[in-house]
Amino acid sequence: MMRRYKTWLMAFLAAVLLLGMGTACGRRGNATLTVGVYSGSYWGTPTGDCYQILDETIARFEAEHPGVNVEYVSGISADAYSEWLAQQILKGTEPDVYFVFPEDFNLLASSGALENLDGPMASDPAFDSAAYYEPCLHTGVFNGSQYALPYESVPTMMFVNKTLLEKCGIAVPDNTWTWEDFYSICAQVTDVEKHQFGVYGYTWLDALNANGAALFSEDGGSCDLAGENVQEAIRFVQRLNELNDGYTVTSKDFDLGGVAFRPFLFSEYRAYQPYPWRVKKYSGFEWDCICMPAGTHGSNTSELRTMLLGVSSRSRNKELAWEFAKLLSFDETTQQKLYAYSHGISPLRDVAEDDQMLSQLRGDIPGGSSFSRDVVSSIMQTAVTAPKFDGYEQALNMAQSAVTQVMTSNDALNSRLLAAQREINIYLSKS
Repeated sequence: MMRRYKTWLMAFLAAVLLLGMGTACGRRGNATLTVGVYSGSYWGTPTGDCYQILDETIARFEAEHPGVNVEYVSGISADAYSEWLAQQILKGTEPDVYFVFPEDFNLLASSGALENLDGPMASDPAFDSAAYYEPCLHTGVFNGSQYALPYESVPTMMFVNKTLLEKCGIAVPDNTWTWEDFYSICAQVTDVEKHQFGVYGYTWLDALNANGAALFSEDGGSCDLAGENVQEAIRFVQRLNELNDGYTVTSKDFDLGGVAFRPFLFSEYRAYQPYPWRVKKYSGFEWDCICMPAGTHGSNTSELRTMLLGVSSRSRNKELAWEFAKLLSFDETTQQKLYAYSHGISPLRDVAEDDQMLSQLRGDIPGGSSFSRDVVSSIMQTAVTAPKFDGYEQALNMAQSAVTQVMTSNDALNSRLLAAQREINIYLSKS
């Protein structure tokens, strides 16, 4: 991880130095547009032809723009893509349009590698930002400006071991369940001697999102680690952990069917619920997927991760690059294909809530009848996204460290969090 970070740092330092070298940005009659794309699935799920959507979109774009040739390099795995992109930026040969991983967006935007899209969005009469779910579009915002368009979104959902709950005589909760429901079921299910547990992988950040709390201000100027709703979220997770009498629940416990709940990305549900993949992944028990539980002061909210599309700030074909990025992100025909070739949800309201698309989704997923238009709309409209500001990753690491210390020691919760909050705010004031 440190090696990758250093590679990125060197790449973007070089990129910043090169950004002063102005480039032409007009539309040309004969031009080659390059696209940065990865093979396989970013979400870690099995896929068919990972280039199908891109190839079909390229064919449409070239037909609509005679004299324009769109090219991409195939075979770059999702694991290698970030470093490949960094190397291209370092050499000044980055693509005109490229996919942006959620964890890479802050660095790309803050370094100046991405074109500010406020102008094209405002001046294009064929574009309407209101067509997107606001959280999806917001993932491409940095310092108040749009630097990338959403392509595909995946919310966090709660996997439910239906077999285990049935064994314990407990009904599967509905999509409006609360922390009280969650804790009650975990308490009923947990039996350490039988190696049976309530939940694996539910973190204080999951609880924070569901409790109406925000760890950082929108501009990244301050941290609220010691806030009442944040502390309540941490205490709730501590209560859940105490049910296990010191045993550390693992992913293996869940895979073997001994855990009732586990937060997962929606892509995992879409990929592994249908036959035959469910047999290869989770064959020992029946399972389903519901919304995350609502906190005392929040709702059934979860984190949303979104694959983004950016335009290089050094592209010589910025107008064409904008048009192509828009065709991938904003065009309904393109976005509808996500349901056939990928495992996410379209960031476009009209596509995600389309009756035909929902019917296809329910047909692909046994037991997926709970995914109605209202449920999908609620999940996508209320989802939260990671903040976008310089120093976010380091500030989050500082908060994580403080919370881990509190949860694994006898440190007083309020005083330790207040001390950490002061340290983080000092760091934020200097970053």
